[in-house]
Amino acid sequence: MNIIVLVKQVPNTTEIRIDPKTGNLLREGVESIMNPEDRHALEAALAIKDQHGGHVTVLSMGPPMAMEMICEAMAMGADRGILLTDKVFAGADTWATSTTLGKAVERIGAFDLILAGRQAVDGDTAQIGPQVAEYLGIPQLTYVRKLDVQEGKVIAERVLEGGCEHIEAPMPVLVTVLSSLNKPRYPIVAGLLDAAAGRADMETWNAADIGVLAPDVGLAGSLTQVVRTFTPKEARDTKFLEGSPGSVAAQLVELLRQKEIRLGE
Repeated sequence: MNIIVLVKQVPNTTEIRIDPKTGNLLREGVESIMNPEDRHALEAALAIKDQHGGHVTVLSMGPPMAMEMICEAMAMGADRGILLTDKVFAGADTWATSTTLGKAVERIGAFDLILAGRQAVDGDTAQIGPQVAEYLGIPQLTYVRKLDVQEGKVIAERVLEGGCEHIEAPMPVLVTVLSSLNKPRYPIVAGLLDAAAGRADMETWNAADIGVLAPDVGLAGSLTQVVRTFTPKEARDTKFLEGSPGSVAAQLVELLRQKEIRLGE
């Protein structure tokens, strides 16, 4: 069984800071980690490999420093790691990112299952998995908290608003998972040493390697653009009401009416 796991390197959310002048995220000096839910997707792939055999490929798009995350994935048990890194990939929205990942999957070749976390903690869009599935033209199961692989199909339990759904889909299929699915294993020190020494099967691919042109990926190929990121300012207008209880109540009612706040009968 050939399994591809989509992973992303993200800032450690407990240390995210925003530049008050520019409104941009400050990444200098901030620890970068594997996106938490992607870690659960990787564990799911490794557990399937342990039970059924197969080959696990980890695929990511990011700057060269993301290779550290690929090394960690290899130390957890992945068989192959691929990092898509190129200046033309920078500034990509979910559409351009999904196109880039989809092109890479096509180059990887035949696969049975693609796994990914539900969403990344730095974007919270939950769009990459579904968009990659749409690009590849394969079924998708999202928000999965239980997963079972049988001959030629997957059986999953999906979380829905107000309940859950038991569903199955034929392979090849893309599945996005929740953190409640499993408990990820720890990397093995020997695996980290092999990755660091270049003994692991890790590669970097650029735009030419996957056959994409600069206008179709990155910022140029994005359908949406982030104008700025900022923390909303809190402003409170406090008014103290004085007088007798009846007078204060009358003043409060009038103020609520002025703000067009409906009062119960």
